[in-house]
Amino acid sequence: MKKIGIIYGQERTFPQGFVEYINRMNLPDIVAESVNINKVEQGAPSPYAVIVDRISHDVPFYRAYLKNAALNGTAVINNPFWWSADEKFFNNCLATKINVPVPKTVILPSHDMPEETTEESFNNLSYPLEWNSIFEYIGFPAYMKPFAGGGWKSVYKLEDTTDFFSKYAETGRLVMLLQEEIVFTEYYRCYCVGGKHVHIMPYEPRNPHHLRYSAGFTPSEQLYKEMESIVLRINQNLGYDFNTVELAIRDGVPYAIDFCNPAPDADRNSVGEENFAWVVEAMGNFAIEKAKAFNPGNGANNLTWGAFVKHSVHAAEKNDEQNI
Repeated sequence: MKKIGIIYGQERTFPQGFVEYINRMNLPDIVAESVNINKVEQGAPSPYAVIVDRISHDVPFYRAYLKNAALNGTAVINNPFWWSADEKFFNNCLATKINVPVPKTVILPSHDMPEETTEESFNNLSYPLEWNSIFEYIGFPAYMKPFAGGGWKSVYKLEDTTDFFSKYAETGRLVMLLQEEIVFTEYYRCYCVGGKHVHIMPYEPRNPHHLRYSAGFTPSEQLYKEMESIVLRINQNLGYDFNTVELAIRDGVPYAIDFCNPAPDADRNSVGEENFAWVVEAMGNFAIEKAKAFNPGNGANNLTWGAFVKHSVHAAEKNDEQNI
């Protein structure tokens, strides 16, 4: 029997719906359940063919467990090694190389020095930064947000330089992004599953949280196809099995605003019944696909690696061959 597990925190509707969807199929050799951990021994295999990760970004112990499981062949969704390395600024940098429009963005050092550092730790950092050049590049109004994390935490709208320095002082040890404001006419949140299935949802971030999926617009056929292409390109390059991409439409152009969401909101009460049904079915079917492909004991790496990593490895191997 191949087991599909899901590891999660406070959420309930998606994990429960995911497990129930798979088990309702009564597949002869596949069962789904909530992951149960009572011992984590180095190098020991996990009892799961597939694990869907919804919480390890908040619980380092779970991240270590998932890396060990992946080492032993479990297909972990999403790849815990890449998720550990990824962050929003790199994603924006990568977008500039794969023809995805993104807001003008710079990264800022934390306002307060990290723990156990002194001024001598920053010999390579010029200070003050070239603030005038930065502000000219980004413009105002602007947005400032952490370079890693999510949930709309510590996000600031900045009206001018005085506002910037006042809010920047509040960010403490957070490393922040300063980003151009995209004044949009439409906004979409897009699920991507398995790097091949896309679900585009009209989304209004200016509404109260419970009304954000109630938007009075829908994309044209051309815009839908363009957004679908962007979502697939982003996720295939990053290598995420499950992610959301947020797209803001300015002058008809979709700008990728936020696309580092490897544990995206999938709560029935938040996304609504139609979107919830889609994401449960898509994730359930994808997990079953991964479980069927699982071959215990063959030492295979069953993680998804994005095109960026694969191309980098291929280039390194080619370089090694030329130097032999």
